[in-house]
Amino acid sequence: MTTRRSFLALSGGVLAASALAGCREPKAAAVTATVPDVLLASGPNGVVRLSGAESRPLGARSVLSRDGQIAYALDGAEGLARVDATTGAPLVKQVIGDGWVPRVVAESGNACVLAPTPPAEPPTGRTTSPLLVIGPGGPRKVHLPGCVEPDAFTADGQGLFVLDWLPAGAPETYRVRMLDLNDGQVYPLFTRDKQPVPTGAEEQMRGRGRQAVYSRERQTLYTLYTHQPDHQHTRNLLTGTRSHVHAFVHVLHLSERWAYCLDLPDPFGQGPAEGHALAVDRSQISVLDTASGTVLHADAETLEVQRVARIPAGRGVASLALDAPGRVLAADGGTVHVLDRGSDQVLGTWTLPSPARGLRLSPDGSRLYAGGTDEAYWLDAASGALAGRVPVAGLTEILSVR
Repeated sequence: MTTRRSFLALSGGVLAASALAGCREPKAAAVTATVPDVLLASGPNGVVRLSGAESRPLGARSVLSRDGQIAYALDGAEGLARVDATTGAPLVKQVIGDGWVPRVVAESGNACVLAPTPPAEPPTGRTTSPLLVIGPGGPRKVHLPGCVEPDAFTADGQGLFVLDWLPAGAPETYRVRMLDLNDGQVYPLFTRDKQPVPTGAEEQMRGRGRQAVYSRERQTLYTLYTHQPDHQHTRNLLTGTRSHVHAFVHVLHLSERWAYCLDLPDPFGQGPAEGHALAVDRSQISVLDTASGTVLHADAETLEVQRVARIPAGRGVASLALDAPGRVLAADGGTVHVLDRGSDQVLGTWTLPSPARGLRLSPDGSRLYAGGTDEAYWLDAASGALAGRVPVAGLTEILSVR
């Protein structure tokens, strides 16, 4: 959740027929200082913006909205700046006092929640958790009992989903709850049929949230969990049944405030967490496990598994993207397997200049960006040919392309 939030901007591209067969090695490309789009990446101290020949941080401890439009960053010792991430220009600056770290941006871009510490999983134990909410109504401090971390705003900005870590003094597990910003109270979520979760039936997450992805309409947040020993869903706790899965996708509806877990079959969750990746578009949820060479597809409306496809098993870090023409771009370290979503046929295999740290398509779908080791690079999305690369010291992940 907070430390696991990343999401893939999914857009289209046209695949040339000549590029559909065999393994395609990217052609050599000189390091270039010109990025054709606005590229936003995470670095050692926040968000880095790259465009044209310019590369610069958006600010200390900066955090990006999930659509990549707005960032919040510390401005001096006691200030906070709201930044247009596309242009890099500050929009609003205000004094907030020292000791706050921007953590989560509302999807409207007009609000941000800050905490005294950077994200950590698990966080340091504590008995009270202060939060600072900056929004249209002005700054507001909230002091919550226990060890509570901010996660995501509700769609209307009137609530904040939080992670309530247990036990508070020595956190091991957490439950997702909702802070009502109007009355300052924390409430359980709803079940999928919009009934309040009864006391004692709230799920406690024990494993690691590998990756989180927003739906295109920004109404739903999907989070991939792996390695969940003895985890029991709310539906198991309510019915007295047992769950034996090792991985699932946690589906959180940001408007209706319900949560549901889409179980993933074996072998998902058996291999390394880094070998799993998630991608979502309007109709489909896709999950990759590189260790077993498995790509799963589920219906985004019914939340039911439809089928699985196979690629060669590997050991690399996973990244995944879906494009409008109906392709799956599944990265296993430094290799991208290109599959047709309708038939699951492997259309081609591309070799990357360095193992991918996130995959993003350009707005027009013609370029596929990836983060590498101290660099960002992009391929021609039709052929897989390397088109350019730029150095980015300490790059950890590609966040957005605009």
